[in-house]
Amino acid sequence: MNVAARYGLLLTAVFLAVGVSLPFMPSYLASGGLLASQVSLVLFAGQAVRLLVAPLGGQWADRLGDARWLFTGCAAASAVMACFYPLAGGFGALLLVHMAYYAVMAPVVPLTEGMTVLGAKQGLFDYGRVRSIGSIAFIVGAVGGGWLIDRMGIGAVPWLLVLCLLASALAIHGLPRGTRPPGGAKAGLRPVLALPGFRRVLLISGCIQGSHALYYAFGTIHWTQAGIEGGVIGLLWATGVIAEIMLFFVAQPLLARLRPLGMILLGAAGGLLRWGILAQTIWLPALFLAQAMHALTFAAAHVAAMQLLAQLVPARYAATAQTLHSSLGLGVAQGGLLLAAGPLYTAFGAHSFWAMAGLCLAGAAVALWPGRPAAMTGRLGA
Repeated sequence: MNVAARYGLLLTAVFLAVGVSLPFMPSYLASGGLLASQVSLVLFAGQAVRLLVAPLGGQWADRLGDARWLFTGCAAASAVMACFYPLAGGFGALLLVHMAYYAVMAPVVPLTEGMTVLGAKQGLFDYGRVRSIGSIAFIVGAVGGGWLIDRMGIGAVPWLLVLCLLASALAIHGLPRGTRPPGGAKAGLRPVLALPGFRRVLLISGCIQGSHALYYAFGTIHWTQAGIEGGVIGLLWATGVIAEIMLFFVAQPLLARLRPLGMILLGAAGGLLRWGILAQTIWLPALFLAQAMHALTFAAAHVAAMQLLAQLVPARYAATAQTLHSSLGLGVAQGGLLLAAGPLYTAFGAHSFWAMAGLCLAGAAVALWPGRPAAMTGRLGA
């Protein structure tokens, strides 16, 4: 098995778990007798724990000098914690189990991203093409998980997570030695936050990736209320993920031509178009065009951010940087915007998507602000 396939196997196992958890965990919690407000509180508590713990996990991985061992422990511990979901009865018990699960699960996805970025930086493979495997696995997890749950019941969710996470803990050891440099970092989070350009990347990601919050929370609700059938809504979501995968496949030549700054501006422009369409119409051809813009709003902006982290952050701080980006750049922005999404959509309906377009405009402004690092416009590897 070649190196790219080994990384692809890890991404497959991890994103299968994400594909099962993201769509079906709320339904699983509700099946335990929780009210809608309690489900929201449990999900929010899990995300809050993830935001706090992930950077600490990244710092620990850097100190160890090899992220694989921390990853193994976290993935295995997450599988163990998932076994406690069926044993938890009632709001309090499910809240504690969910928080404990995310306390050990928090570093898994950002460490996966970090090790993949490092592998690409070392010239082992094309980042975009290998990362697209994770997106494909997410679709398989969501569709295949739904098929299995239809036949086995919603109680299958934690056991599917156990299988995926144990597979992740095994797959990580297929990565070649030397994925992380010898000699871990001794410092804390502050030196990473002080790196020139790093906080700018966090702000850009917070604006452009955070702009998806309203779509994630109310996109399906908005389309359902507009009378669009569930099957068509599923196709709309699938269109976005397929477009994302296609962008990942051509990301390397696009980066070489446009550089990270151009990719960021492309993502911001895609956001202005996408959220503007959702704000103004439910005409299906326009909606499918808007969903195709996911290639820009998510994938182009994500590839640019990963490239900038690879160039701005010394390898000894790679795991810390990835977990900070996941927590501060993505998690805080999307978490805060998810809390604001309810009142915003209640007050303005579809027109609230213009606020998300404004966030993309703000992301472009941050990227263009004077004093940006040379890595944003320099050639790859410079």
